[in-house]
Amino acid sequence: MDVVYGLIPMMLIFGFLVVLVFIWMAKSGHFDDLDGAAHSIFMDDDEEQNHNENKAADQSASSNKRASEMQSNEVASEVDPSQSDDSEAQNRP
Repeated sequence: MDVVYGLIPMMLIFGFLVVLVFIWMAKSGHFDDLDGAAHSIFMDDDEEQNHNENKAADQSASSNKRASEMQSNEVASEVDPSQSDDSEAQNRP
C-alpha cells in the first residue's frame, strides 16, 4: 500500500509530461503530412536518382575544372627561359 502513494504522483506527472510532448509535437508540425509517407511508395524514384546523378556529374565537372586551373597556374608560374638571371648569363661562355 505504501508503494501506491509513490506511484500515483509519478503516473500523474508522467501523464502530464506526455500531454505536454503531444501538444509540442502538434504545434511544431509533426502531424501535418500523415499521408505523405504512405503515398511515397507510389512515387517514382527516377526523379531522385536523376537528381543524384546530375549532382555527381556537377561535382566531377567542378573538380576537373579546379584541376585544370591548378595546372594552368603551375604552367604560368614556371620561369620563362628567356628571362633568366644575369648570373646565369655571366656563367655562359
